[in-house]
Amino acid sequence: MTHFKNAEEVLFQWVSRVCSGSPDDIAALYDEAAVLVPTFSPHTVTTPEGIKGYFGQLASRDGLGVRLHNKALRKQALSDTLFALSGIYSFEFEVDQVLLSFPSRFSFMVDISRAQPIIHHHSSQVPRNLS
Repeated sequence: MTHFKNAEEVLFQWVSRVCSGSPDDIAALYDEAAVLVPTFSPHTVTTPEGIKGYFGQLASRDGLGVRLHNKALRKQALSDTLFALSGIYSFEFEVDQVLLSFPSRFSFMVDISRAQPIIHHHSSQVPRNLS
C-alpha cells in the first residue's frame, strides 16, 4: 500500500499520470467513493468506472498534457493527513490538428494516509473576464 509524503506529491503524480495518458494509473489515485467534477463534462462523476471512463476519453486526445501553474498553488491543512489543494493548471491537446490550451481552476481534497488519496476533485475552465 503506497502512501504519499505530502499533498503536493499527490498533485504532481496526478499531473504526471495525466501526461502519460493511462486512465488506469490516473483513476488509481482516486478513492473508491471520490467525487470528480470534471473540466470537460457537465456531469459529476461518482464511481471508479466513471472516473476511469472520463480520463480514458480525455487520454484519447492527441497531444494531451497538463501544465501546473506552480505560483498559483495553495494548500490548506485540515488535519495531519487531510489537505485542500487549489490553483490553476492548463490542459493542452489537439483540436483539428491545432494544439490548444485550456487554463483551468482546480481544487483537490486529498488524504495522504490513503493509498488512493484523492477524495474530491473539482476542475473548471477559467472564465473569460467580463470587464
